[in-house]
Amino acid sequence: MCLGVPGKIIKIAGEEGLFRTGKVDFGGVSREVSLAFLPEARVDDYVIVHVGIAISRLDEEEAQRTLDDLAALKGLSGGGAP
Repeated sequence: MCLGVPGKIIKIAGEEGLFRTGKVDFGGVSREVSLAFLPEARVDDYVIVHVGIAISRLDEEEAQRTLDDLAALKGLSGGGAP
């Protein structure tokens, strides 16, 4: 199964093209991701990230729904991995 996780771009660095990266916040945890596939992405945009690469943009409402769903799943599993 593949999982794409929504996050908010908080900083963009690097050159345009293949070397463009962004710092993305995933509900309090931030990671550096590749923005090579989304040259139109800007700070404060929400993106779906899969294996360290932002693969699509989405609106804030849709991102929040997905984050809420993930939080609910975490609650069902007892809060974390064994």
